[in-house]
Amino acid sequence: MLHKRLLYIWRFLRQLTGDDAYEHYLAHRQCAHTSEPVLTRQKFYLYRLELKSRGVNRCC
Repeated sequence: MLHKRLLYIWRFLRQLTGDDAYEHYLAHRQCAHTSEPVLTRQKFYLYRLELKSRGVNRCC
């Protein structure tokens, strides 16, 4: 029972921090875009980092 709670908390924390984003990406690709190539884990995170850096760059 304690093991299940810890596992639930671990999954929640991974989801909250975005650490499970690659797994969600793979699941989505498998369902919706089966004929397109899949990014490697490293390329996926570099792509997400690039998207974040494109955001609004202002002080206020």
